[in-house]
Amino acid sequence: MNFYIRKVIVLAFIFSSFVSAQSQNVSLKDTESFFPNAEVLKKDTILWKYLSVPENWDKPQSNIIKLAVAVLKNKSGKTDRDALVFIQGGPGASGIQNIGNWFNHPLRQENDIVLFDIRGTGFSEPRLCPDLGKKFLDILAKNQSEQEDENQKTAAALSCKQNLLNSRVDIKAYHSQSVAKDLHALKNQLKYDDWHVYGVSYGTYMAQVYATSYPEDIKTLSLDSPISDMPTYYSYNTSNYVKSLSKVFKKCKGDKDCNAVYPDLEKMYYKTVADLEKAPITVSVDKKTIASGEFTYNSEDFKIAIQQALYTKQLIEMIPLLIYQFQQRNNEALGKLVAAFSSLLGMDYGVYYCVSCNEALPFNKISDYKRDASKHIGLKGGVSFYKSDFKVCDKWNINRNDSISTFDSSKLETLSFPVLVFSGGYDPITPSSNGKVLAKVFSKGYSVIAASYGHTPGFTKTGNKIAQAFINDPNRTPDVNAFEKESMISFVKGVTINPGVSKVGNSLNQLNLIFLSPLFVALGIMSVFVFTYMIKLLRRKYKRTPDRIVRILSVLTSAAGITGLICLVLALMKVANQNYFILAFGLPNNFDYVFIMILIFGGFLIVTLLYFIMLIKRINDRSIVFSVLFSNILLVTYLFYWGIL
Repeated sequence: MNFYIRKVIVLAFIFSSFVSAQSQNVSLKDTESFFPNAEVLKKDTILWKYLSVPENWDKPQSNIIKLAVAVLKNKSGKTDRDALVFIQGGPGASGIQNIGNWFNHPLRQENDIVLFDIRGTGFSEPRLCPDLGKKFLDILAKNQSEQEDENQKTAAALSCKQNLLNSRVDIKAYHSQSVAKDLHALKNQLKYDDWHVYGVSYGTYMAQVYATSYPEDIKTLSLDSPISDMPTYYSYNTSNYVKSLSKVFKKCKGDKDCNAVYPDLEKMYYKTVADLEKAPITVSVDKKTIASGEFTYNSEDFKIAIQQALYTKQLIEMIPLLIYQFQQRNNEALGKLVAAFSSLLGMDYGVYYCVSCNEALPFNKISDYKRDASKHIGLKGGVSFYKSDFKVCDKWNINRNDSISTFDSSKLETLSFPVLVFSGGYDPITPSSNGKVLAKVFSKGYSVIAASYGHTPGFTKTGNKIAQAFINDPNRTPDVNAFEKESMISFVKGVTINPGVSKVGNSLNQLNLIFLSPLFVALGIMSVFVFTYMIKLLRRKYKRTPDRIVRILSVLTSAAGITGLICLVLALMKVANQNYFILAFGLPNNFDYVFIMILIFGGFLIVTLLYFIMLIKRINDRSIVFSVLFSNILLVTYLFYWGIL
C-alpha cells in the first residue's frame, strides 16, 4: 500500500477516534428546577437540564464538567419552532439567573428560549471561586489606599487560582473557544438544526467567536452592547467613561431646571473626587452584606459608583442627585448604594480571570491605559477597579507557557446571516461607537442606537420589540430608528431626603406577615372605631363633653394616620413605577404632602394622649378608647422604626 495512502488512513482513524471520544463524553440529562421555590416557574413549560462536556475539548478524556441549561418552551405550544440561545456577559455572570428578562419576552411566543450558564458559572458544575466577589466587596469597604486595594485584590485572585489548581481544575480550558464548542454541542443535543444567538456585553465577544467557528449553527446574530475590538477593550476604559459622563454634564447644564438644582455639576463631580481622596465617607450597612457593618467610600469607590450608574436609564437620571449627595455626605442615603456594589460583584470571578487573563488583558497594554487615563487629570489615574485587572492578570499568567489561537475578526466579514447590533448612548464600558463600527463589518449588519440608554438597551420594551421583529422576520430590515421615539433623559430634581422611605418599601416588598400583622390589626381597629365613633357622634350618643372631645380627637387621629399611611404606600407605588431608585433617598418634592399628613397624625396623637391622660377619670369606656389610642401608638412605632418620623 502506498505510504501516503496509509498515512491518510491513519490520520482518518485518529480523527474519527477523536470525534468518537468527544461524542461519548457529551450528554444531556434532565434535572430538577434550579429555582425550586419559584411557584410561577413550576406552572410553566420549562426544561431543566445538565449538559456534560469535556473540560478540555482538546483532551476528550479530561474531566467532565456539567453546564446548567434551561429551555423555556415557546408559548404557542408547537414543537417545530425556532430557538434562541442567550449568551450572558461578565465574563462570569449567570445566564439562567437572567430568566426574569426572558420569561415573558415577546420572542418566546414563537421561539424556544435557551438559557445556559457558561462553564464555571451559576448553576454549572464546578463553579470557579463564587465567593471571590464577596472578598472584593470587603476590600472595597476598607479605608485604605488604591495600592493596598490592588495588592489585596491580586492576592485574593491568586488564592482563588491556587484553590482551582489544587482541585485539579484545568483553568486553561475556560475561554471563549471552549464556550463556542459547548454551544455547538448543546445545539446538537437539543436537536435544533440551527438557532438564533443573542449575546450581551462580553457575551457578544463569545458570540462572535462562536459565529466564526460554527457559522452553519446560526440563523441570526444579535449583539447587545458589543465588544468590537478586544485590544482596546481595557486600554480606552477611562475615555469611554468620561465621554459618557460628559453627556450627563452637558445635558444637565442645558436643562434650566436641572442646572438650577445642581449647578456646576461637572465641577462638583471632580471636586467630590478630590474631597473623597482626602476625607472618605464611612456609612453603616447590613452585616449580611459586609461583616464589619461598615463601608468606606473613597474617591475610587465614588468613581465606580457613578460609572455603574451610567449602565441604566433610571440611574442615569439619578446621577446629578448622586453626585450632590456624595458632596453633601448624606451617610444614610449613601449606605443604600452599597447594595449596588454587591450586585456588581455577584459574578463567578474565577471564570472572569480565566477568560480575561487568557484573551483580553494580554492584548491590552497598561501603558496605553495609563496614557489614556492621563488625559483626564481630574480622575487621578482612571478607575482603579478596572486598572487593577492588569496587575492581577500579570500575576495570574506567570509561568504560563501555552497559548490559544487568537480570534480572527476578519472572518466576521464572510458571515452571511443577518446581524442586529444594539448600543446605548450613555454606555461607559461598550460605547455606542463600538456598535456602529461592528455593524459595518457584517454584510447584513444593522446598528440600533438607543441614545437615552446605557448598557444592554436590548432588554427594554423598545429593544424587545426590535429584537422580536428582527428574529421572527430576518429578511425584513429592522426599525433602526425605533429608539428615537423614546422619551429622553429626565433628571430627577427636587427630592425630599428621607431614608425611611426605602425601609417602608423593603417591608412591603418582603411582606413579612409576622412583622406586619400587628400593624394590620391596629389599622383594622382604627378603621372600625372611626366608623363607629362617627355614627355615634352624629347621633349625639355622647352626652358628656370629655367623651365627645376624646372621641372626636380619636377619629381625627385615626383618620389622619390611616390616610397618611395610604398616601405613603400610593406614593411609593407611583414613584417605583417611574424610577424606583429614587426611593433609596426619599420621595420627589411633589409628594411632600405625605410627610405633612404623617406629621399631622403625630400632632393629633400627642394632643389626644394628653387630653386622655388629663381627663381619664371623667371618660366612659376608657379601655375601649385606650385600645384605639394604643393602635395609633403602634402605627407611630412602625413609622419611627422605619425612620419616616
